[in-house]
Amino acid sequence: MFRDFSFEAMSAGLFAAFIGATSAFVVLEGIRGVGASEAEAVSCLMALSVAMGLCAIIVSVATRQPISVAWSTPGAAFLATTGVPDGGFPVAVGAFLISSALIVLAGFWRPLGRWVAAIPGPLASAMLAGVLFGLCLAPFQAIAAYPATGLAIFAAWAVTARFKRMLAMPAAILVAAVMVAATTDKAWGVAGTLWSTPVFVMPEFTVSAAVGIALPLFVITMASQNITGIAVLNANGYRPSPGKLFSLTGVFGVLAAPFGGHAVNLAAITAALCSGPEAHADPARRYWSAIVAGVAYVLFGLAAGAVMAFVAISPPVVIQAVAGLALLGAFASSLMAAVKDEENREAAVIAFLVTASGLSFAGIGGAFWGLLTGGVVMVLKRRIS
Repeated sequence: MFRDFSFEAMSAGLFAAFIGATSAFVVLEGIRGVGASEAEAVSCLMALSVAMGLCAIIVSVATRQPISVAWSTPGAAFLATTGVPDGGFPVAVGAFLISSALIVLAGFWRPLGRWVAAIPGPLASAMLAGVLFGLCLAPFQAIAAYPATGLAIFAAWAVTARFKRMLAMPAAILVAAVMVAATTDKAWGVAGTLWSTPVFVMPEFTVSAAVGIALPLFVITMASQNITGIAVLNANGYRPSPGKLFSLTGVFGVLAAPFGGHAVNLAAITAALCSGPEAHADPARRYWSAIVAGVAYVLFGLAAGAVMAFVAISPPVVIQAVAGLALLGAFASSLMAAVKDEENREAAVIAFLVTASGLSFAGIGGAFWGLLTGGVVMVLKRRIS
């Protein structure tokens, strides 16, 4: 195994971990959106980073394939728009456990996986676009509130993306850090220690959270992360067992949930880095890239408090702006996929609007109602025509 190690794989793995870590701001926005305290948010970031790092190491060593594992960035964006559930963060943690348990079940019980795959693509994409829409407005709201900082962050992102898309988010984060450090009157010490400390949260379970948080989080994670991750691996010539991978990531999600982790799943974007030719010319030696990325994630998790320290001294809209820039690509892809089919376009647009509206009824958020309303419109249109 150690003979397969290479500098190319190490470089690809470190770069993949670096790119993946830039979405930490989305995770923090999401977890705080459902009621987590600062200490619980740091615990979430630590639990997710360690869980996905260990999962990637174990499965890549076992299969000798570059299996990249990540947190659910779209899932975190969904949480950011959900609002604090009745009962607070413990209820959200209970929903995280249900969602991860469903992922485990989807791997073992094929009918559940087929049901998720059977959700019409335009509706799933429309729901995801509606979830992402609010955060994607944040960069421009930041420009209105803090013109110099907001424009500098957006310019760094836009200019860097023109030359190297993968480096656009790191450039935006770097500029944000410089601008915040230069303009804030807060001390770094307001966030406490820069190191991470796990915080156990006793989960609580409610029907409204199961329907309004757990089910949409499960669908978003499966559709936008797990299924896409398998597609990326297949495109690069790898044929792992999807069911086993889904279940394994779900198990690590269950372990991370009591410490605030919302979802552990297969990576999509970073999977392309670890499984592509950049990792090594020989596909049989690329698995080391996922192992290296896993080690880097574990180390990042231990120092997750430093991320919260930066968040603590930053205006909330600036952090939301950084998170929104990280989601622009996913929003554009989801919106295009939602409306490209003319036959289902109207249903998809309705699903998008209902989700983006923030509609909440009976304690259940807009993502569920958007998917349901779009589905009803699609069925009615097909029956009437």
